[in-house]
Amino acid sequence: MIKRIFLILLILILAASFFYFDLNQLLTLDGLKGSMAQFNDYKAQSPLLVIGGFFLLYVIVTALSLPGAAILTLAAGALFGLWQGLLVASFASSIGATLAFLASRYLLRDTIKQRFPERLAAIDAGVEKEGGFYLFTLRLVPIFPFFLINLLMGVTAIRAWTFYWVSQVGMLAGTFVFVNAGTQLAQIDSLSGILSFNLIVSFALLGFFPLIAKGILTMLKKRRVYKSYSKPKKFDRNMIVIGAGAGGLVTSYIAATVRAKVTLIEAGEMGGDCLNYGCVPSKALIKSAKVAEQMRHAERYGLDNTPPAFSFKNVISRIHQVIADIAPNDSVERYTDLGVEVLKGYAKFINPWTVEIALNDGGTQKLTARSIVIATGARPFVPDLPGLEETGYVTSDTIWNKFTELDEAPKKLVVLGGGPIGSELAQAFARLGSNVTQIERGARLMKKEDVEVSEFAQKALTESDVNVLTSHQAMRCEVRDDKKYIVVKHNEAEIDIEYDELICAVGRSARLEGYGLEALGIETERTIETDDYLETLYPNIYAAGDVVGPYQFTHVASHQAWYAAVNGLFGHLKKFKVDYRVIPWTTFIDPEVARVGLNEQEAIEKGIDFEITRYDFKDLDRAVTESANDGFIKVVTPKGKDKILGVTIVAEHAGDIMPEFILAMKHGLGLNKILGTIHMYPTWAEGNKYAAGEWKRNHAPETVLNLLEKYHTWRRG
Repeated sequence: MIKRIFLILLILILAASFFYFDLNQLLTLDGLKGSMAQFNDYKAQSPLLVIGGFFLLYVIVTALSLPGAAILTLAAGALFGLWQGLLVASFASSIGATLAFLASRYLLRDTIKQRFPERLAAIDAGVEKEGGFYLFTLRLVPIFPFFLINLLMGVTAIRAWTFYWVSQVGMLAGTFVFVNAGTQLAQIDSLSGILSFNLIVSFALLGFFPLIAKGILTMLKKRRVYKSYSKPKKFDRNMIVIGAGAGGLVTSYIAATVRAKVTLIEAGEMGGDCLNYGCVPSKALIKSAKVAEQMRHAERYGLDNTPPAFSFKNVISRIHQVIADIAPNDSVERYTDLGVEVLKGYAKFINPWTVEIALNDGGTQKLTARSIVIATGARPFVPDLPGLEETGYVTSDTIWNKFTELDEAPKKLVVLGGGPIGSELAQAFARLGSNVTQIERGARLMKKEDVEVSEFAQKALTESDVNVLTSHQAMRCEVRDDKKYIVVKHNEAEIDIEYDELICAVGRSARLEGYGLEALGIETERTIETDDYLETLYPNIYAAGDVVGPYQFTHVASHQAWYAAVNGLFGHLKKFKVDYRVIPWTTFIDPEVARVGLNEQEAIEKGIDFEITRYDFKDLDRAVTESANDGFIKVVTPKGKDKILGVTIVAEHAGDIMPEFILAMKHGLGLNKILGTIHMYPTWAEGNKYAAGEWKRNHAPETVLNLLEKYHTWRRG
């Protein structure tokens, strides 16, 4: 402890002396130019002493993280010329940086490790694996101040020798540019000198250095990740796409549109999960369930209540017909006509440019491509619940085929999971006659939404006769006396719930196994890690859709597909970062819950100074005419401004009402613009205008209105 206090005092004394003796004035451009003549005289008399003194000063300034290192680098060129100045500045800066690094490690690392052990352990693990390359990247492209890099790297577990030599090599290019500029600054003695060719070149290098460095980094990254592989001299395809869900279909469609030679590989059904197991069949089920509910409560519309009579088998049959009606849009024939080669089989990476396809009809085929896009989607996650496999279960994927032969909906149905999928299925099956118990281990349903939205959703499900059990932890499944039970824990007590069928709807996990990704070193723990351009570890391999995240929605997969296609085909010319600023989604319970941007709880978590504008549909004429006036629009805006940060809509047609807000957020339009737009009467979309009107009313200029009242009083005489 005494040694640390002594070191801190020494650093403070040296830093204070630096400013007390006005040495900081020397480390400015004016100070440098004003002292050049004197330094040149000293150099002529004692060259070694001047070089040694300059070297020591540079080391001290860098070690103490004092301002002026850039000026010293220019001074090295001005005093000693290009090559001698480069030698002095390069070694002095690296040694000084290492001293700052060691001081930071000695003074800060243990303290930070005690306060944030888990975070530092994760950082250390990454540094151990990629620390040298990460540091080299920071040194080569000076986005962050070098002194800050020295201090922060000292907190990590990177070896001191690694830090030194990587810094020495990484800073060399930038040091060269500054020293070269310094050699030209030394020659300026008039305004005309500013326009000298060499000086212009030096400053041009300073401007272009980040671009040059970025190119060097890209080249080094490619050489590093591809070093174990031989790149083909020719390619069979411009692009290969693995997976024919939303992400893969849109990617291959775009590639074919721009006349690229593209192959789409799919082992299962074209259209992926959304068409065959997810969005399409579930919405068809929800529609049938809603009609049954309307018949059961026809008095709401002035009609006689009629218990719905139906065969559940026919409901499922209709769902399969809906899938069949939409399937031609995603079929092999359609995409072949669009110019996409479609191969049915399983693809596995052989190397970063080659896949081997085990064809469904037998045999194998190898193909090479400049770019490969992984769009393999996700599957339902099944928890490791004791007894679950023995008692049996269905998921949102298997339910449609498993229930095909049932004449009635399952009598006793357990839905495990309180998220969007679980809530949609629980309500639909309850309306179709099942005795549904929905189990959620969290305190509320749909936990990503605001508390009042969760409460609204639970109320809607309860009114549809769903027995909602929140804060209930599933413990195990059992069979007793030929009956199935799930045992849940609530307030330390165990409760047995009997069921005929159990739907597991606790989330989805990316399909990552069996494609050879592990052999390539691509991380496959939860999702595929990509950069802002959807590139994986290998710059020519991209990923899109549920396999990437962070949003597992069909429309987000389609959105990402555009970037994967364009960057994969034209990234060598221009790359585009994926835009996640405005991502909407809808949960199709009844009433629907739609959201875009921030909700209230997220705004609070982010510490944003915000306000809420609310409009209730009980006042909307169209909602009243349809006896569906439950729900509201909730808009988050910055305090006093009409900029839209986020919108939540709870209403019968929430998903269809939302796009106006999405468009407004995408193009920076505020609530005043929505208020000034004509909306047809009577429509659900009028709710958007009335919400904007509520904001305007809450921000009425009272002073102006009071003056206008007096003006009108005066006008009346």
